[in-house]
Amino acid sequence: MGDPLDERSRALEAAFFPSHASDYRDAIRLREQELAAVGALREASGIAEESTLRRLAGLGIRAETLAALTMIPIVEVAWADGHMDERERDAILVGAESVGIEPGSPSHGLLRIWTEDPPAPDLLAAWREFIGALRGELEDGERARLREKLVGRARAVAEAAGDILGVDPVSPEEAKVLAGLERAFGL
Repeated sequence: MGDPLDERSRALEAAFFPSHASDYRDAIRLREQELAAVGALREASGIAEESTLRRLAGLGIRAETLAALTMIPIVEVAWADGHMDERERDAILVGAESVGIEPGSPSHGLLRIWTEDPPAPDLLAAWREFIGALRGELEDGERARLREKLVGRARAVAEAAGDILGVDPVSPEEAKVLAGLERAFGL
């Protein structure tokens, strides 16, 4: 036997929307899902621009996807020289928490794994392909804001460790990865 409240809710919805109005009902549901996705994307990404968030939600990007999307560049730059410095690891984990990736969440757990072992090269290639497809769907300003967030966070991780002499905070290997990230956005 089903939940009486759920059954009454469906009965009310059926009475509210006549059978020939199913398109309206579906449009309202889709709009509600998109609004929920926009809020979750805002929280997961730290992006405030409403139009960019709506565009991402409209393309089927969800908070979980965006969380992975934002983590891959920072992890890649941290592993650029073949090892992850403790300061880089800390910068990644603190940065993740600052954009809403909470300790104990699946995204945080995956990120922690990637700070211990580098992700597979296939993942990095898939990220670049995803960004390549996404950049064709975004307007120039939207793409620039997304690039600024993602590459900016990766640069912050690169600068967290600095070089041994303290002259240039970004190593040549990290600079190469950062340039590759910029190219993924078509720059």
